Amino acid sequence: MTLEQFVTEYGYLAIFLWTFVEGETVVIVAGFFAHLGLLDINLVMLSALVGSFSGDQLYYYIGRHGGVKLIAKRKTCQLNAEKVYRILHRHQYFLILTFRFYYGLRNVTPFAIGAAQIPRIRFFVLNLIGASIWAVLFSYGGYYLGQTLKQYLDDYHRYAFYILGGIMLLAALIWIVKRIQLARQARRAATVEFAVDNSANKDRNDNLPPPI
Repeated sequence: MTLEQFVTEYGYLAIFLWTFVEGETVVIVAGFFAHLGLLDINLVMLSALVGSFSGDQLYYYIGRHGGVKLIAKRKTCQLNAEKVYRILHRHQYFLILTFRFYYGLRNVTPFAIGAAQIPRIRFFVLNLIGASIWAVLFSYGGYYLGQTLKQYLDDYHRYAFYILGGIMLLAALIWIVKRIQLARQARRAATVEFAVDNSANKDRNDNLPPPI
């Protein structure tokens, strides 16, 4: 099976599954494929909308019933969740509408919103609106990227798949760099927390009465 055949037969399912977990990259690539004529742009948007919306609804309900414990298991999740709670306290509606655009906070946000016990209907409506905007913007972003490149490349179809590979490689590099940064932040936070705990224990020990 060639790449073109795979995209034509399984492209929409791949978009749905990928966006269920995360991923504006696959939506951009799918929009690019739509410009090549391998996919329909309207079905690309619909697949991205349904996948993203469904996934975040699931994460929200997981967050409502066990988000605090899940977030507490990983230091990076704790750090990101604290940022989410600060934004949520000041700009609740705006955050729910736009969290898909916050790289680094995007995955933990629906868990944190659920853990904060935001009303179900409010999240449902705002999540649907946000997913719709997100799906349209990134789908057409990929589509018009292909259209723009076609104007500047004589043999456009010859280089199209190399361009797509470059986009995916760049996205993978950004993801790796972000994970490294988050891991460093978690280690620094753990070191500071350890130092504070040791200092507190030392103070308590210093205040104990001398042994008899």
